Amino acid sequence: MSDPLAGPPPWAVTSAEAQQALSAVPEPFAVLLRHGTMSVELYAPVGADRQTPHEQDEIYIVASGTGVFSKAGERRSFGPGDVLFVEAGVEHRFEEFSTGFSTWVVFWGPKGGEAA
Repeated sequence: MSDPLAGPPPWAVTSAEAQQALSAVPEPFAVLLRHGTMSVELYAPVGADRQTPHEQDEIYIVASGTGVFSKAGERRSFGPGDVLFVEAGVEHRFEEFSTGFSTWVVFWGPKGGEAA
């Protein structure tokens, strides 16, 4: 039997572990889990969100902070616990976000996204 306190399993990550991983990299995101085409990241831009459209579909789950999310010319306010979906290749970004803003990001599927 393995020691449950020996370290995180490759299929789970805590918020504290994610924050620690994010603080150890120069980018505003840290990749935390991977399986097949799926990856999970914690994303925490500072000042401005400079991301460009991605090759895969993605879901954001807001971990902390508030702001406005812009997707293909539409804008919507967001807060902790909100879930946002973005199809592959669609222009999007977080705007007017508060200090300490962070969001989980889940990418999955083929390049170009899944068919509706």
